[in-house]
Amino acid sequence: MTAQTSRRNFLKMGAAGASMLPFLRAMPAGAQGSDTLVVVTGATINSLDLHRTGTSRASYQVGINCYDRLLTFGTKEAPGGGLSYDYTVIEPELAESWTESDDGLTLTFKLKPDATFWDGRKVTAQDVKWSFDRAVSVGGFPTVQMKAGGLERPDQFIAEDEETFVIKLDRPSKLTIPDLAVPVPYIINAVEAQENATEDDPWAMEYLHTTPAGSGAYKVARWTPGEQLVYDRNDAWVGGPLPAVKRVVIREVPSPATRRALLERGDVQVAFDIPDKDAAELAETLDVFSTPVENCIHCLCPNFAFEPFQDANVRKAIAYAVPYEDIFQAAAFGRGLPMYGGEEEITDIAWPRKTQYYTDLDKARELMAASAYPDGFEVPLSISLDLASWMEPTALLVQEALGKIGITVEIEKIPGANWRTAVLVEKRLPLHLENFGGWLNTPDYYFFWAYQDGHLFNSSNYRNEEIEDLVNATLHMPMDDPEYAPKIKRMFEIVLDELPRIPLYQPALNVATNGAEGYEFWFHRQLDVRVLKAV
Repeated sequence: MTAQTSRRNFLKMGAAGASMLPFLRAMPAGAQGSDTLVVVTGATINSLDLHRTGTSRASYQVGINCYDRLLTFGTKEAPGGGLSYDYTVIEPELAESWTESDDGLTLTFKLKPDATFWDGRKVTAQDVKWSFDRAVSVGGFPTVQMKAGGLERPDQFIAEDEETFVIKLDRPSKLTIPDLAVPVPYIINAVEAQENATEDDPWAMEYLHTTPAGSGAYKVARWTPGEQLVYDRNDAWVGGPLPAVKRVVIREVPSPATRRALLERGDVQVAFDIPDKDAAELAETLDVFSTPVENCIHCLCPNFAFEPFQDANVRKAIAYAVPYEDIFQAAAFGRGLPMYGGEEEITDIAWPRKTQYYTDLDKARELMAASAYPDGFEVPLSISLDLASWMEPTALLVQEALGKIGITVEIEKIPGANWRTAVLVEKRLPLHLENFGGWLNTPDYYFFWAYQDGHLFNSSNYRNEEIEDLVNATLHMPMDDPEYAPKIKRMFEIVLDELPRIPLYQPALNVATNGAEGYEFWFHRQLDVRVLKAV
């Protein structure tokens, strides 16, 4: 075992068998040498442009590895060993330095003078402005994410000269600087994009969907949707230390058993986001990282657009019927943190937090009897095939439990490529599982995304006027403001009573390696290949 392995206090995994994919047999990872890494994932990359409507979360990795942002987060030791991003430390990426005015309303960034795009053209402040203009204008997820940091309009962004970019804020915000380090505000080669834009597509959405145009550490050499994505290193990258690996191959392998076997045999070097079952069982022979996902909760979500779920008694009946501990053991294998069985009185602003709900079928039946649906009803429970490792066992247990209180559940399995559109964009699923994790590590930021009307991860179509006001008031407020904690506690009280989301547990992200090192956990739950090494 290497000193680095020892320092990270890796967990260990054991062996298992499954059939090999023919195309992987022909090209085992071990045969690639230290210049190439092969990664397997079960998730679907459906676009190379994070700003595009309906882009899957798995696709965010392209924005991370192929594009630069002005800033990035530092690195720290992760809980339980390994490495993690550090939310409290901000470091330069494309920016060489930055300053903040005394009133907190003007941020000035000096760009690295030797930064170039893949085509060799110098990265300029005009590119940064065009990229920010795009992010706040295209709508949907990127525009709302920018808004969370007070970045809302193109007139806030100024290219003073080639290497000086200025942001003008309407109000000081604790979220602005960290928001510049999330995947969304990446810098696009504006000249290349505009050459491929059209009158109907001024932001080059169609072009950038398949052809990234960045300055990041890796270029996309090849993308075969549904099969694999190949990264080639950009040797001219100045956003950080040059990656050790020249080529990284990301292969989509839907079967967890196959991914596990490929890793054990050495045909691949990294298995990303492995099921909790594998992480629990395979802890003896291979290196595994299991990192709690900050500000993330797996939830059961009743959609308020559907009449039965407008009844508070129905929602609370479901909350008391859920077999929480069975789900935590069957779906999470005890990894992560339970989000049930806590105190009803709210005395602090820790988030995520345990709810006051627990499994009590008698109480659930009483609430159903008091509802407008004493005889129950039928409803589909939707899950994503990409997330079946936790969603399917959870759905089966929920189906059984709700049947005991008169709610007949049919499980609907949706392909991963279609899941985000159905659950988050169209918000058309009556009852579904959901797993939002907040990128900026404050409770008000989680509420901004998951509980405000119309926002992407509010898949329950929930609206509460007091929540709207409280989130707007706290989002930019310093956490040491005397009004902050009371307002946050009130937000907790409202949503834990009205239950647009029924928290189940806080998950862990599991990554296994065999012949690779350097893995670092990130809040966005995607793989940063820039830090990996082949060993």
